[in-house]
Amino acid sequence: MRMSVLGYAAASVLSLAACNTVTRGTNEIVTITTSPASARIWTSLGHECPRSPCAVKVDRKVEFTAYAQARGYRQGSVLVKAVLTEQAAPGVLGNAILPGGSVGLVLDAADGAMLDHRPNPAQIDLVPVRRAGPS
Repeated sequence: MRMSVLGYAAASVLSLAACNTVTRGTNEIVTITTSPASARIWTSLGHECPRSPCAVKVDRKVEFTAYAQARGYRQGSVLVKAVLTEQAAPGVLGNAILPGGSVGLVLDAADGAMLDHRPNPAQIDLVPVRRAGPS
């Protein structure tokens, strides 16, 4: 059975309706940097890097914590949040203009395509461990 021209048109409109999902995707690269650069980095999502900088691919709707540790320094961390971003505005506008765009708006919200991670890049500044001097 062949799909009608109207069916193809409807499928095209619905597939493009989620503008942010199409143009921005549902994943994002987050860069984590440390001072000192020799720090080992890992995340609450299971990513690991032997040193800074560290680039991890994460789902846009997931918040996570990045940790860093280096010899002679206290362990540090930073919370990376998923926040609604102004870069999603063109996709929201596209969803408002296109017929069936409300479906796209719901899809963009559900899959996180309207979100970005902040901070990005995420910086972790480690604090040196103070060594006790002779008394």
